[in-house]
Amino acid sequence: MSATVIDGDKLAEELRARVTGELHIARASGARPGLATLLVGDDYASMAYDRRLRRLADRLDCPFTSERLPADVELADVQATIGKLNADPRITGILILRPMPRHVPEVELYRMLDPAKDIEAVHPANAGLLAQGRPRFIPSTPASCFYLLDAHVKSGGQNPKTWYDGKTVVLVGRSHNVGKPALWLGLERNATVVSAHKATADAGKLADFCRQADVLIVAAGVPGVVTGEMVSDGVIAVDVGINAVINPETGKNKMVGDIDFASVAARASAITPVPGGVGPITDVWLLRNTIAAAIRAHTSLSMEPWVAP
Repeated sequence: MSATVIDGDKLAEELRARVTGELHIARASGARPGLATLLVGDDYASMAYDRRLRRLADRLDCPFTSERLPADVELADVQATIGKLNADPRITGILILRPMPRHVPEVELYRMLDPAKDIEAVHPANAGLLAQGRPRFIPSTPASCFYLLDAHVKSGGQNPKTWYDGKTVVLVGRSHNVGKPALWLGLERNATVVSAHKATADAGKLADFCRQADVLIVAAGVPGVVTGEMVSDGVIAVDVGINAVINPETGKNKMVGDIDFASVAARASAITPVPGGVGPITDVWLLRNTIAAAIRAHTSLSMEPWVAP
């Protein structure tokens, strides 16, 4: 089987044009979007993501602030930084980059976020609204996964509103910002959703569940954790992983996904690459949530969720 490679870069370019127009509308209404990131430590993938966001914000002339703290920072200093961002009226969206050092409990940080600026819906109030199907924000990465899936389904002449009915969506990974919200988004589409994670793998059952998938979304943070022998023919495979590994030919870091691309592509009907798959859409979606937060804070207007073309 020769898999269709879903072009996230192309979809993201279309969304960048749309978000540019929405940014003009926001400013015309008096809203002034501003994005802030918080990075603790020097995780390579997180730093790369931070740089991508800065480039996009600069391209769209959207104010961007990056707070960088050392890995050995005291928890109180991290909390103080979040408090500062919450109080800054120039910032309408806050992104806490993962992973955090072990001594910094990310769930406690999520609870400190101003829910109105929590553009990844990790605050308990926003996570609850998402679970009930009436989200304040749709988290950027799972939103991007389903956006490109919807676009792929429509490109084949089918209706995403009914296509998921009876389909099995298997999620590998249960993080607060990807795996868990993706579960709710899948249920909203009437899919049968299975959540697999490290304990599933430790029990030797990961491959069993992956083979059940009509759609497989992998966000485990482990390079190549899913291989071709673990999937069924015709699966649609979505790779969320962003992992830095050493290129043996150059000795430099390169980015790879959580899916072994070559072996899974040999069996899949469609697959996303790394880079160039989910990531570019995620960047634009995050900025769009920042604009939506600004509009909600400064006007009585709201923004409808993006629908795949």
